[in-house]
Amino acid sequence: MKVTTLLLVFVLVFSGFNSALAQTDTTAVNKIKVDYTKKGFTFSTADDNYAMHIQSQIQFRFFTPTDQSPTAFDDFSKPDETGFKIHRARLKIGGHAYKPWFKYAIQYDYARGTLLDFRVTLDRWDFFKVELGQWKTAYSRERTISSGKQQMMDRSIINRAFTIDRQTGVAFSGRVFPETLADFTYHVSVLTGTGRGATRNDDSHLMYVGRLQWNMFGRELEITGSDLKFHDKPTASLAFAAATNRSQFTRFSTSGGGNLEGYTSNAPGQYRINQGLIETAFKYRGFSWQHESHLKKITDYETNTDKTLSGYYLQAGYFFSNIADFVPAPLEVAGIFANYTPDTDFSNSYEQEYGVAFNWFFKEHRNKLTMEITRFSYKTIDNISDNQWRFRVQWDISF
Repeated sequence: MKVTTLLLVFVLVFSGFNSALAQTDTTAVNKIKVDYTKKGFTFSTADDNYAMHIQSQIQFRFFTPTDQSPTAFDDFSKPDETGFKIHRARLKIGGHAYKPWFKYAIQYDYARGTLLDFRVTLDRWDFFKVELGQWKTAYSRERTISSGKQQMMDRSIINRAFTIDRQTGVAFSGRVFPETLADFTYHVSVLTGTGRGATRNDDSHLMYVGRLQWNMFGRELEITGSDLKFHDKPTASLAFAAATNRSQFTRFSTSGGGNLEGYTSNAPGQYRINQGLIETAFKYRGFSWQHESHLKKITDYETNTDKTLSGYYLQAGYFFSNIADFVPAPLEVAGIFANYTPDTDFSNSYEQEYGVAFNWFFKEHRNKLTMEITRFSYKTIDNISDNQWRFRVQWDISF
């Protein structure tokens, strides 16, 4: 079933591409260009009005004693699950049609048989763009960074509680006053608010998301981990974002809508979510930094109760070959600390993550090997605590 769906997606896209070519003049069709770029194999017409790129991504991983980050205290007592796995296996198709500014993108997870992204973007002006379909909502930097361009092997423990993840809807974005002190990037999204794969809403309420990013040096920072470009000028951003939604869910993920611990009911429109974040990022001469601080309030209309969650992470990486000749140039050392408080009324209860990663870049993020060591600490409201170590190695390759 998964293979059949994958083939269907590919055939539909390729058929659409060929149909578009058939509508162009004969000269353009006879001069289709084939190239290999950072986005994979690319096919385009001579007039550049039509283009399609195809790329695959595979992550092969070893882990011990487990691969998953703990989400509840009982997870620390689970039996060891040392092993190998294909963590991600994805097909990415994108390009433009009719005009270079009419863009499309499709992402399919053929390891799980899941359509992740399917969107079109009207990218005619830098100051105003329109996006329609399903994709990762522009809310937090950590979640927006592609899984193939992360600095750490996975996102931090706070991502699970605070991500907006993939949604279906429409978004407006742009960059204004570029290369000035007032250089800003904005995103405004209006979404169904029921997660990836949703074909209906559970009530009449929509999700609204806003993000404002100040590019403080007049240079926009790319949404990737690690400073592989070795920026010769300091490049940084300061962002604020907020979201509000009413639905039957208290959290979202690649799997769609779901619930955090302590929430089991799923009545239509049961939960009101109001959340916000402040975020910083910086890159300069091989050094990279990113941070997020989150706050989220959940109102349960069935029980007339409120709960506030908070969390933050600090992450940095550096290529020490800049200051020590004996360190190989492809090696980056990175570290992360994250803290999650499931209920701010019980601040003595927390989940924490300490991690260090060693990245070896064979071909930037397209071909890299990562070794990661992580320690998790957990403390309950009853002052019962536990901790766990985890070791993982991953080869991430895109072609």
